[in-house]
Amino acid sequence: MKTVLILLTALAFLMGARYGWAQTAPATPTHMQLFLLIGQSNMAGRGTVDPNEQPDPHIFALGKNKTWEPAKDPLHFDKPKMVGVGPGLSFARTVLKSDPSVTIGLIPAAMGGSSLDEWAPGGKLYKNAVDRARIAMHDGTLVGILWHQGEADSAADKVATYGTRFTAMIASLRKDLGAEKVPVIMGELGRFRPQDASVAFNAALPAVAAGVPLCGFVTTEGLTDRGDHLHFDTASAHTLGERYAAEYLKLKAAAK
Repeated sequence: MKTVLILLTALAFLMGARYGWAQTAPATPTHMQLFLLIGQSNMAGRGTVDPNEQPDPHIFALGKNKTWEPAKDPLHFDKPKMVGVGPGLSFARTVLKSDPSVTIGLIPAAMGGSSLDEWAPGGKLYKNAVDRARIAMHDGTLVGILWHQGEADSAADKVATYGTRFTAMIASLRKDLGAEKVPVIMGELGRFRPQDASVAFNAALPAVAAGVPLCGFVTTEGLTDRGDHLHFDTASAHTLGERYAAEYLKLKAAAK
C-alpha cells in the first residue's frame, strides 16, 4: 500500500508539472516600475467590479497592509463600501503593452471626498502617500505620479488658487520622494457633473499642468458616469486609465 501511495504521489506531481496543475507561491516582486495613485474618489474608483477579473502576473499593488499582492480591482480601500474600478489598472495594462518586459507596481493612496488642502505637505493624506511610496520603493523605482482630484475644489474661489496650491504640493512631494524628474499626470473632472460644475475647473487645468515641470493632463471628453453625475462608470474609468497611460508615455519619451 505504501508503495502504491508513493507512486500515485509521484504521478500527481508529474501530471501537475506537465499540465500546470501545480500551485506555487508567487515570488515577491522586485525591480518594479512604480506609480503613485493619489487624489479623490475618481482615482480610487467607484465603477462596478467584474468578479471574474483575472490579475496580470506582471502587475502588483501595494495593499492596505503595505505588502505586495497581485493587482486586482478594487485597488483602493479608502471607503470599503463604495470603492470599485478606477483608472489605475487599465493604466498599468496599457503601459505594460508598451514594454511587456517590465513589472509594474501600483501604490494606491487616494481618498474619496478629499480637497487639495487635505493633501498639503504635512497633512495626513500627504504623509500616508509618502510613507506608502517609500515602502514600495524598496522594491522598485518611482516613475510616475497619477493625480485625479478637483470635485472638492470646483468652487470659483478654489479654482482661482488651485494652480498655486497644486504646484507647491507636487514640488514638495517630488522632493520628499527624490522624484524631481518623475512625470505627473492629472485629469479633467467628469463633464457630466450637474450645473456645469466642472467647466471652470477643467478650463483652468491646462494652465495648471503647464505650470508644473513634466506634467500632463488628459480630457474626459465622451466619458460617462455610473448614474450619480459624479463618478465614472467602469468603462469610462478604463478609458480614463488608458488616456493617462498615453500621456505618461508621451512625457516619458519627451524626457529622454
